[in-house]
Amino acid sequence: MQNVGRREFVQTTLGTGALLAAAPAAIGAARLDAVYQQVAKGHDAAVLRLQDWIRQATIAAENRGIEDGCRYMMQLARDAGFQHVERIPTRGHPSVFGTLDAGAKRTLGVYFMYDVKQVDPAEWSSPPWEARIVDVPGVGKAVMGRGAVNQKGPQAAFLSALHAIRAAGRKLPVNLVLIAESEEEIGSPNFPDAVLAPQVRAALEKCLGIFMPEAAQSLDGTVTVSLGAKGVVELELVSSGEKWGRGPSRDVHSSNRARLDSPAFHLVQALGTLIDDKGDPAIDGWWDDVRPLSAAEESMLDDAAKRMSEASAKQSMGVTHWARNADWRQSLEDLCARPTVNIEGLVGGYTGQGGKTVLPHRAVAKLDFRLVPDMTRDGAVAKLKAYLAKRGYGDIEVNVSGGYDPTTTPADSALIRTIARVYESDGIDPIYWPRRGGSWPGFVFTGAPLKLPAAHFGLGHGLRAHAPDEYYLIESANPKIAGLDGAVRSFVQYLYAMA
Repeated sequence: MQNVGRREFVQTTLGTGALLAAAPAAIGAARLDAVYQQVAKGHDAAVLRLQDWIRQATIAAENRGIEDGCRYMMQLARDAGFQHVERIPTRGHPSVFGTLDAGAKRTLGVYFMYDVKQVDPAEWSSPPWEARIVDVPGVGKAVMGRGAVNQKGPQAAFLSALHAIRAAGRKLPVNLVLIAESEEEIGSPNFPDAVLAPQVRAALEKCLGIFMPEAAQSLDGTVTVSLGAKGVVELELVSSGEKWGRGPSRDVHSSNRARLDSPAFHLVQALGTLIDDKGDPAIDGWWDDVRPLSAAEESMLDDAAKRMSEASAKQSMGVTHWARNADWRQSLEDLCARPTVNIEGLVGGYTGQGGKTVLPHRAVAKLDFRLVPDMTRDGAVAKLKAYLAKRGYGDIEVNVSGGYDPTTTPADSALIRTIARVYESDGIDPIYWPRRGGSWPGFVFTGAPLKLPAAHFGLGHGLRAHAPDEYYLIESANPKIAGLDGAVRSFVQYLYAMA
């Protein structure tokens, strides 16, 4: 489509009245000076709060630290001023629900996650559970540890904003409803149980929207405002001699491969059919429900391709080429609009040091799918099962561990307009983004029955989520990027703007 400027895009997407509402506006800096002073005074306590939280390992995939993590999350909420905090049981791990009644006219929902991904300490340059302050060359001083940026750093910064407002003798300008889950990193399989619990749903129905704290700034200081996120499905494919009816029912000497079928190769052959020669999903009907990008979304990507750094993106991931040899603009479109089939890991037989000549009776592949509108979790799983059965792999078990549908929030919602206004009031011209390549369970808020707008917000920076040496910036070496205090101040601004 024809390229248009950012202002024309915003006017086309939001309408003239909304454009005026989204224009840069002072939040009232003088009015917040006392709060900002408390942000600075509370810096050391804020850093320690984050470090202590990182040291509390809560890993849903390993069933590790769940109850301790729940109690810790509840205490963090109480310390930040939530008057009512309770544990919400689900069919799996618990969530935490809290309310803060400030006597305000408006109520804002806040989504937290207090679980983190697994780690291999041997891959880290700093122990993942010690939360040490480290120097990141060219970036500044950061807390390094699992969960530092995903999501404990941004969440701790938001809690610090609540502490600073209270320390300045102010009432919070909005009421808050908090829902925090402990299964996000395994696909939030039971999170709808918590959100739809009667007391939680009743509180959320009073909210003007839901937001998730984030560290939105990239290495070059740019900020994106995302209007949604891809959905996800996490699952295992299991090939076994027992279920297949061929190959061994227990590990045997590899010499028997001459006369026995291999469940491991059976799995590998099945996996090889899931994608085409370009690496795209080849499952029958996979693309049937994919919604094309709108003209407004195409315009967002045109603008993003001009303003975002391809070199920085490649450097942050250690890559030199995009899939299918795509150019920069196409890679951005692929990230937000192309569904995926991905192998997370393969496990079968002996994987220790040296060789062990066995023919494994069982092999497992861990996969994830990223879904775009109008795909659904259940629809994707059904198509996978039908495809495997049609290709002669119906014996392979499909064990779904979690997942959810994509989420979308209109660009003209008050939540998105306010986020943009706060960034602009801080001198930042944000880049609008159709949807994230990653996922979060926003569908439980944006879908029925709540149908609330949902978004992310927060200055600050961090990298390496789900990877070794994950960090969250504390003291920035780049004036374009906020450190911890700047991130806390951004949440203060946001709360007052929402009011």
